[in-house]
Amino acid sequence: MQKDQFIFDPIPQPTLPVVGSDKLFPVHRIYCVGRNYADHAIEMGHDPNREPPFFFQKNPDCLVTDGRDFPYPPATRDVHFEMEMVVALGKGGAGIASESALEHVFGYAVGLDMTRRDLQGQAKKLGRPWEVGKAFEASAPCSAVVPASRIGHPASGAVWLNVNGTERQRGDLDQLIWNVPETIAYLSTLFTLQVGDLIFTGTPAGVGPVVRGDEMHGGVEGIGEIRVRVV
Repeated sequence: MQKDQFIFDPIPQPTLPVVGSDKLFPVHRIYCVGRNYADHAIEMGHDPNREPPFFFQKNPDCLVTDGRDFPYPPATRDVHFEMEMVVALGKGGAGIASESALEHVFGYAVGLDMTRRDLQGQAKKLGRPWEVGKAFEASAPCSAVVPASRIGHPASGAVWLNVNGTERQRGDLDQLIWNVPETIAYLSTLFTLQVGDLIFTGTPAGVGPVVRGDEMHGGVEGIGEIRVRVV
């Protein structure tokens, strides 16, 4: 397709860097699993028992990469961090069996699901979608993708976040209510997954607000770390 076929220049393809490669990971969609750690479900006032997972989406251009700053968004006074492991798919499909789901994973990254909590709360009370609270500009800071061929498929390991040097979140991947194969399998009953999709897998307890000037530094053991300044 030639450039002059468009009525204006297309928006650039959102991408993530890949560890150990000069090639980029092109991002198709971003799915996020809600309340996938029991302790986080409790702190948000919900039943921690294993229920069918639910999902929301962020837009691919919500990504913030390469350690760039997170600009404090408009229309809110309560922006929260949520530290997560991110799954990057290298193969798509529908009706994927959990037993073969890991074959669809290209690699893993470390991400922040930034949330306008006050706007999300208003949407919940009114029974409305969450996009205004979740899918705003720069709401998905993310590290480079580490190929599974380098690290395997982490099923345990610390998930942590410090704000200004003080620990605010700590959990473990083995505490996920729905693990990665189960999440991929279930999600593939709702959508036809595509190569380039990202899945933010949920956050442990301890979520809280940030203000301009704060520095967030977190990571997932065996995958990597991320450092983001709020401006």
